[in-house]
Amino acid sequence: MENYNKFNWFLLTGFFSGLLPKAPGTWGSVVASIIAYLIIVFLPNPHMTIWLLIVFFSVVGFKLVDDYEKKGGIHDDKRIVIDEFAGVLISIGLFGDLKHDTLIKVFFAILAFRILDIWKPSIIGKIDKKAPGGLGVMGDDILAGIFGGILAGLMYMGYLKLINYL
Repeated sequence: MENYNKFNWFLLTGFFSGLLPKAPGTWGSVVASIIAYLIIVFLPNPHMTIWLLIVFFSVVGFKLVDDYEKKGGIHDDKRIVIDEFAGVLISIGLFGDLKHDTLIKVFFAILAFRILDIWKPSIIGKIDKKAPGGLGVMGDDILAGIFGGILAGLMYMGYLKLINYL
């Protein structure tokens, strides 16, 4: 939409990562994960910052998606990846100790979130298909983030068992 607020578009498209031509959802997840990684590495209390970002991207995402669609934007426009930002940050934020094995935890969080976000099993798919506006766009990714965090935790536990076995 040509006349849409540029700052809102910047947020909706995940700092313009959603404008990349191939796999915008994956790019949005990667950008959000890089931000999370930098927060974990450089800030003393990363959990608080990550959860503040989760709340920010979730609340702002609901509002901006509704606004975008009311102004004539496409429902669940593939360029909009603020939902991926919220979802992957939830997956990362559900890990307890983020300062230990950070890179592998972030990797598992991205992988688990993207699998569930693309596959959309069970309630995730129902919300995606049936909920209108911001609830539909944001809701499925928030749930994928929650279940992705659980799956990522299980993947990490398997990784630790494998490392200890070897």
